Amino acid sequence: MKIVVIGGSGLIGSKLVGKLGAQGHEAVPASPKTGVNTLTGEGVGEVLDGADVLVDVSNSPSFEDAAVLEFFQTSTRTLLAATTQAGVGHYVALSIVGSDRLPDSGYMRAKVAQEKLIAASGLPYSLVHATQFFEFVQGIIDAATDGDTVRLAPVLIQPMAADDVASAVAEVAVGAPTNGTVEIAGPEQFRLDELGRSVLVARSDSRSVVTDPGARYFGASLGERSLVPVDGARVADTRLDDWRARTA
Repeated sequence: MKIVVIGGSGLIGSKLVGKLGAQGHEAVPASPKTGVNTLTGEGVGEVLDGADVLVDVSNSPSFEDAAVLEFFQTSTRTLLAATTQAGVGHYVALSIVGSDRLPDSGYMRAKVAQEKLIAASGLPYSLVHATQFFEFVQGIIDAATDGDTVRLAPVLIQPMAADDVASAVAEVAVGAPTNGTVEIAGPEQFRLDELGRSVLVARSDSRSVVTDPGARYFGASLGERSLVPVDGARVADTRLDDWRARTA
C-alpha cells in the first residue's frame, strides 16, 4: 500500500516510515521538510495522489493554547478535505491517552478538537491513543521544575517506548479502519513522582523531586488514573530498564 505519513520527519514519523517500508509498503514521509505544509495546503494534494492510507503523527510547533488549537484544527481540516478528494480509504491519527480527561490543558483540548473533526468527517478512520513516551519523561520533569525542585503528583503513569508506539501505529495503519479508538501503553505502571526521581538518578541530575498531589501537568490537574489507559489497551513489550539499556 501507499501510506503517507504526515509528520514523517519527526520522532514517531521517521520510525513509522522505516517500519512500514520494511514491511514492503510505499511509506512516504510528508512534512514541511519534504515540501508538504498542512497549514497552507502546499503539497498535500500531490503527496496524497494514489495513497491508500494517511497517518497523521504531526505535532504543533507551538504549545501555546491558541496556537496549538489553530494548528490541529487547520491542519486536520486541510488533511480531511484532501483525503476525501484523493479517495484515501483509511485516515489514522495519533493522539494521547487521557486527552478527554484533562480539559485544563490547552494542548489536550486541541487534540480532542482534532479527534472530533476526524470522527465527524464520515471518512473511515482509526484513532490511536498512546501513553507518554519514555523519551518525553525528561520534558515532563523540565516543565515541572522550579529552580532545583521538581514538583510531581503521585499519580499513575504507564509510559512506553517511541519505537513501540511506531510499531502499534503501523499495525493499525495496515489494518481495517476501526472507526473508533485504540489505546496503547507500556507494560509497567509507575507513580509519576517516583518515575521522575528514577530518571534524575539515572542521569546523575542533582534536582530533587517533591511529591505534590496538587502539582499541575502542563497546566492540568491530575486524577489518579488521568494518564493511564482503560481496560483493554494494547500493551507493548519494552520495559523501562530495557529501554534504558538499549539507549544508553
